[in-house]
Amino acid sequence: MDDHEYLRRAIALAEEAREQGNPPFGSLLVSDSGVVLAEDRNTTATARDLTAHPELKLARWAGRELPAEQARTTTMYTSCEPCPMCASVITRANLGRVVYALSGEQLDELKSRGIAHQGTAGVDYSGPHLPDEATAPFTGYYG
Repeated sequence: MDDHEYLRRAIALAEEAREQGNPPFGSLLVSDSGVVLAEDRNTTATARDLTAHPELKLARWAGRELPAEQARTTTMYTSCEPCPMCASVITRANLGRVVYALSGEQLDELKSRGIAHQGTAGVDYSGPHLPDEATAPFTGYYG
C-alpha cells in the first residue's frame, strides 16, 4: 500500500470515531515493511478523557510494545496533523515518520467556534519563572 491508502484508512477510522460520538480523528501505525501494527480512533467523548487522541494512544502503545530501534522505522498515518500534546509524545516514542491528511490550519478553518488546533489559544501562559531553580532537578540528568 502507498501513503494515500494508509491515509484513507486513517480517515475511515476518523469516520468510525464520529459514528461512536467522538471527534473525528483516526490513526494507524505501520512498520517499515508495510504491516499495520496498531490502529485507533479518538475516544475523548466516550471515555471522558481529554487525552484520548488516537495519535497519543498509538505513540504510548509504541513506547510500551516496540523496541526503540523498531519504533524509529515506523510511520504513523493520521487523519489530521497531530496537536502539540500528541506531537510531543510521538517524539518521545521515537517514531520515525508522521504522515497526515489534513493540516491543523485546515482543521481550524473547518471549525465553527474558532478553537485553535495548534498553540495555546484561550489560555494565558506566563513564564519562564525561576529558571535557575527549575534547572536544578535536571542537572546531570541528561548527561
